[in-house]
Amino acid sequence: MILYLKALHIFGFVAWFSGLFYLVRMFVYHVESGAKPEPEKGILQAQFLLMQKRVYKIICNFAAVLTWSCGIAMICLYGMDWFVANTWLHVKLVLLAILTGYHIYCKVIIGKLERNEEVMSAFGFRLFNEVPSLLLLAIVLLASLRSMEEFVGTLPYILAFGVAIFFLAKMYKRIREK
Repeated sequence: MILYLKALHIFGFVAWFSGLFYLVRMFVYHVESGAKPEPEKGILQAQFLLMQKRVYKIICNFAAVLTWSCGIAMICLYGMDWFVANTWLHVKLVLLAILTGYHIYCKVIIGKLERNEEVMSAFGFRLFNEVPSLLLLAIVLLASLRSMEEFVGTLPYILAFGVAIFFLAKMYKRIREK
């Protein structure tokens, strides 16, 4: 039973992250389409909005519920003693709570885009799209290492990865602007 739950948990988080990556990429395109002339702008933004709502509702929500449900079920099957003894899991749950907050904030963004409210620039959304990358890296390291000591040792590398993403995004922005 536990292996089936683990498989569904992995499937769920792969789908969840895929959905979030795609969703925020659509935010980038939605904002960039604001520079297009009418009627192209209106057509594109309406289409992006429809796609955003569907990806959020059908993929992201379903996958988040699957991930959380299977994860909690596994914790219950392993038992409270196991849960208390595995501090890496406590940190993983905090990171998942942050990811869930990110997920919910994406719904807020969809609403703002629907009301034509300015949220952030396309470049801001490109950076925002990297937040799940850092969370994914940290969560996978925690689940793989299962050791707080080893995980803490990887934190400088996770931060360096985040800084590298930022500078690569800035470099890509300069290239695109030329």
